[in-house]
Amino acid sequence: MKIYIDPFTYEDPNEAVREFAKEIDVSFVKIEEVIGAGEFGEVYKGRLKLPGKREIYVAIKTLKAGYSEKQRRDFLSEASIMGQFDHPNIIRLEGVVTKSRPVMIITEFMENGALDSFLRQNDGQFTVIQLVGMLRGIAAGMKYLAEMNYVHRDLAARNILVNSNLVCKVSDFGLSRYLQDDTSDPTYTSSLGGKIPVRWTAPEAIAYRKFTSASDVWSYGIVMWEVMSFGERPYWDMSNQDVSTGELSTQLWGVSLHQLMLDCWQKDRNTRPRFTEIVNTLDKMFRNPASLKTVA
Repeated sequence: MKIYIDPFTYEDPNEAVREFAKEIDVSFVKIEEVIGAGEFGEVYKGRLKLPGKREIYVAIKTLKAGYSEKQRRDFLSEASIMGQFDHPNIIRLEGVVTKSRPVMIITEFMENGALDSFLRQNDGQFTVIQLVGMLRGIAAGMKYLAEMNYVHRDLAARNILVNSNLVCKVSDFGLSRYLQDDTSDPTYTSSLGGKIPVRWTAPEAIAYRKFTSASDVWSYGIVMWEVMSFGERPYWDMSNQDVSTGELSTQLWGVSLHQLMLDCWQKDRNTRPRFTEIVNTLDKMFRNPASLKTVA
């Protein structure tokens, strides 16, 4: 099994990009419409036509003009991370454009966008089995990352992308959010050494900045809640200060899902299930759909 290599351990981070990301000639890329804004610049939908391959739709993240060398390095670190992964539930890196401007990161295109907004737009439209299928995909992607010794730190429905077949893929491997402060976004609370998405973060990660696969499991429990509630905001409009004492109601979704969420939120991280166990538990639910019935 491969183990993840942190691109920031390279003396020259460009070397990590060369090692883990394929350079794409810009003439193979067609930029179409803007679909969002990233931390570093606009995100576009576009097409990629590599020689001898059929044309595919892609998402293109760009680095805005006037960047510093550090911003370029931080931007491209996401490609160096993503390029090490190969799993059907992890967003796929197609390559990078670094030899011309703008600098680009090119990934597979996910037609339905971010999971949280997709669920809100389709409130009540999916069966429990379909929702559990989404959760199983996310858990499978996280199991793969955990096996590679990669800790995500920001697992949340907003960072899961959904394609036209409802396949969910873990995305957003940028490290920038730990490095820059943005007071306009209340999702990430500043603390010494970076920002933390408090509503999704395990208590030990908030208190001691101990991020592990077990803290990702806590976040996964919150993602379960987001999915089953069709994209509600965890803890609704409680302040971040109140979140630590708040509780999320999980009684609505049947005993087995309820129990799995509670297991993910064990205060002692050593007692939380591993992602392997979570995948197995969800598979059992598929085989026994009666366990998903809500308690009257």
